[in-house]
Amino acid sequence: MKQKESAPTMKDVAREAGVALGTVSKVFNSIPVGEDYRKRVEEAARRLGYQVNSYARGLKTNRTCSAALILPDITNPFFSALAQGVCSALAARGYRTILSITAYDQSAEQRCIQMVQQNKVDGIIGLTYNPELEIDPRLPYVSIDRTFSYSVPCVASDNFGGGQLAAEKLLELGCTRPLFLRIGSRVSGESDKRGDGFESVFRQRGMECAALRLSDEDGLAPVRDFLAGHMDGGRLAFDGIFCVNDALAVHVRNFLAELGLRVPEDVQLIGFDGLRHFATGDFYCSTIVQPVGQLAETSVDMLLREDRSNLPRLVCLPVAYAPGGTTKE
Repeated sequence: MKQKESAPTMKDVAREAGVALGTVSKVFNSIPVGEDYRKRVEEAARRLGYQVNSYARGLKTNRTCSAALILPDITNPFFSALAQGVCSALAARGYRTILSITAYDQSAEQRCIQMVQQNKVDGIIGLTYNPELEIDPRLPYVSIDRTFSYSVPCVASDNFGGGQLAAEKLLELGCTRPLFLRIGSRVSGESDKRGDGFESVFRQRGMECAALRLSDEDGLAPVRDFLAGHMDGGRLAFDGIFCVNDALAVHVRNFLAELGLRVPEDVQLIGFDGLRHFATGDFYCSTIVQPVGQLAETSVDMLLREDRSNLPRLVCLPVAYAPGGTTKE
């Protein structure tokens, strides 16, 4: 019976390429060498079918060139776009991504942390909902939208400024009876500042601004009931509504249609996130657009930074308004 041939080694690659073993090591560890040497090593490795054992290399260098990304889900287009951005940013730096989905389960988030720590990743980027999350302080960690520790940097959009931008746009378009609607986690996060920014604009102008803040557990029914309860003679008490995210704005638009109201003719509507239809690329609604690519790039840059002694506690990235058919541009 013929014995199985052993896998090729770095020595085999060096012999095939006609270079020193140290040159092969430099190529596989991304250390600069002459372009001719690099091509010869890569071609020899390809001919021999040699693959770098990242795990074994990680044991020697204390780095595995892998990072974990923890998200609540990827059915939400915002989270899927963020996942794509982070994976691409890490890949451009020679890193692999371990993606973990938690379904908004706080205990699952902690289990994900423990699992990826056991896999010896070089760092974690997480958008989590567990304020008591325990993280090894020696492991680089970057949080998105959640500030839960002074030692963990957070990357977020300018949520307060985005709320202000929505208010200013509705005022510019003639709205005088504003409403802020929010459904979200009970765990505080940067996205809570959206409503604060929105309401601050009207306070500064001496105008009243109604608000309805609900948790995810409340569901959508209270929103429908609230809107129906503020109808009088076929007219809604509000002519401009800012929703905490685009998903809620889409539901609200449907509720308004059930009440016989037209958007934007009777009620103008602005969401937050900048989600687009898969087929057309159009925005689902007029929206405050989050810079998803910049969120991903900034998170990866901070995660992989060699000197982590002076990382900012919070980085806020600029947002922009985009019309999407639910306002009167």
